[in-house]
Amino acid sequence: MQRSHLNRQVWSFSLYLCLAVVVCETFHYSVPEEKKSGSLVTNVLKDLKVDVKELSARRARLVSEGTRQYFQLDPHSGNLILQHRIDREASCGQKDPCILVSEIVLENPLQVHRTEVQIEDVNDNSPHFSKKEFLLEIPEQTPLNTQFPLESAKDTDRGENAVQNYTLSPNDHFRLDVQSHSDGRKSAELVLEKQLDREETARLFLILSAIDGGTPKRTGTATIVIDVLDTNDNAPQFHQSLYKVKLMENSQSSTLVAKVNATDRDSGSYADITYFFGQVPENVLRSFKLNKHTGELTVAGAIDYEEERSYEIKIKATDGGGLSAYCKVIVEVEDMNDNAPEVTLTSLTSPLSEDSPLDTVVALFRVTDQDTGDNGRTAFSINSETGNLYTIRSLDYEQVKDFQVAVRAVDSGSPPLSSQVMVRVIVMDENDNVPFILYPLQNGTSPSNDLVPRGAEAGYLVTKVVAVDRDSGQNAWLSYELLKATEPGLFSVGAQNGEVKTMRPINKRDTFKQKLIIGVRDNGHPPQSTSATLSILLVDGFSDPYMKIVSIPKDEVVEEEDRTLTMYLVICLAVISFIFLFSMLVFFAIKINKRRKFVGSSALNFPVGPNFPENCGDADAGSLSRAYNYEVCLAGGSLNSEFRFLRPLFPVFSVEPAQSQGTQRISPGSQEVPSHGAEGQLMSQQPKEKSMNRQTDSEGKEEVQWKTEGRKAMNTTYQD
Repeated sequence: MQRSHLNRQVWSFSLYLCLAVVVCETFHYSVPEEKKSGSLVTNVLKDLKVDVKELSARRARLVSEGTRQYFQLDPHSGNLILQHRIDREASCGQKDPCILVSEIVLENPLQVHRTEVQIEDVNDNSPHFSKKEFLLEIPEQTPLNTQFPLESAKDTDRGENAVQNYTLSPNDHFRLDVQSHSDGRKSAELVLEKQLDREETARLFLILSAIDGGTPKRTGTATIVIDVLDTNDNAPQFHQSLYKVKLMENSQSSTLVAKVNATDRDSGSYADITYFFGQVPENVLRSFKLNKHTGELTVAGAIDYEEERSYEIKIKATDGGGLSAYCKVIVEVEDMNDNAPEVTLTSLTSPLSEDSPLDTVVALFRVTDQDTGDNGRTAFSINSETGNLYTIRSLDYEQVKDFQVAVRAVDSGSPPLSSQVMVRVIVMDENDNVPFILYPLQNGTSPSNDLVPRGAEAGYLVTKVVAVDRDSGQNAWLSYELLKATEPGLFSVGAQNGEVKTMRPINKRDTFKQKLIIGVRDNGHPPQSTSATLSILLVDGFSDPYMKIVSIPKDEVVEEEDRTLTMYLVICLAVISFIFLFSMLVFFAIKINKRRKFVGSSALNFPVGPNFPENCGDADAGSLSRAYNYEVCLAGGSLNSEFRFLRPLFPVFSVEPAQSQGTQRISPGSQEVPSHGAEGQLMSQQPKEKSMNRQTDSEGKEEVQWKTEGRKAMNTTYQD
């Protein structure tokens, strides 16, 4: 009896070891789309860790999701063969990445391996526009730099094979502004660069080209026809340029989504506003309707979150004169629990013998739900036959660290008896979170400035970078390092505490504005990292700790101050020069005036005519002889034309009665000189002298000289 029981235990243990145990392992492969059928994808023998004989003996087969079998497994070679040509756009649409899921099933023992084949995109589609021709009506007085959004081209390819750029045919009035969005899309807008003139050009034709990034590049074109309208000086204005609304999926038709409103300052027909859709894709036209008189946007078709999660709608408001304004309505679709979970049965053991041992796998299935969030989640499943507890979705340690599941076992007796146990599940953390910078906050705005005095010594604490990590354990251990700096040897960062300090004293040659990039990395495997940007200003001092604007150091404005000082010096020099010249002119004027007065008074007092004897000594009396030099100016000629009697004269004057005073006699051999009366008459006929020069030579002779401008000079020298 005991021996029989022992044999049964040995047999049960051996059977347990030989029975199948499901091993859920996922293999990842890739294959480009449009590859010919029969092409080799990969060989799975190495991944399955079996040889060809075992693969065939265990009846290996490939089970694909869906109705179409794209791949085929050759059990004799282990090759995974492409059974049908795959069009990625037809199979996955715009979903990226495009992954086709299959399962490789091995028996004896039963093993199921999940295979994910990523379909790589090739540039097999050209960009295209919804229409070949677009019409824009633009008034001739539209301000420069006005933007006109254009419809984006569609390309069913993904990544670099999608639309990467737009070009516009050369013209004199417009340029093309290409913008990049966060989701990788490209959009284009026409920008007016030169004023339109309807009298000069009433219609313009432009060619818009969309170019993808594939090799070779593919291009799609559309014609833009621009009708130039007559002047209407006020364009409509939307109260908001951007409307954001949320819409529940499966909303009924005619449900109000948003109401846009634009006004026009003009009057009459120019103030009548009409609303139209701008350049929008076809799915917007299918799903929404716009009242052109009221601006009400309503639901017109089916709204399905699983097909489209958001809509970007451009609306144009046009007044009676043809002027237009644009606004954008972004509709975010909210998910509803409108999809039931789907159960996919992968493996089923039927019939099941009654003596099947414990842990025998009866069925293997998978549960999926197209909804998102809580609507798409499916607490766990349990095998009612074996008691195996399975997790259906991935767990997030940061949301749920541990949980309990109540499991109850019920027998088939009458009455049924049951027992319940609490299963506690502890979730292990993985390094799936990037460190987050708390300070300085990296929120996309300009970084705050930390002020450092130029007199700071080495070791001066500038600031501290503070970061956290949502992970736990060693995954949350953070380290800091300096990635980039304006002055590499000026600052250092503490590896453990994130403190930014100076490594050396600051000198005058250091740049006023310093920029540091600090890297923060956790200790996980693989590590996650992020970076923070610091802006540091080197200042001379802290006059106000809360000042918003820091003045530039003096060293950096020396050039401007030097220019101002130079200007002041030039002005002062000019003023001083002017005063000096003016003073010299006044001085010379005064001197000339005094000289004129002196010459005039000297001419009036000089003895001529009958008074001349007063100045003459009597020869008989033995008085000293005097020599006189007369310079007489004659009319006409130059001042340089003068004649002189240089020979000494010895006039002899005879004393005669008054009636004979007009005649003078001189000794023979002497030169005649005019008498005093004649001399006085001659002098009276000459113009008034302007200057007189009187001097006495070494022999006691006195010389008198008159000078008059504009006259010939004559010098007469005589001696008595």
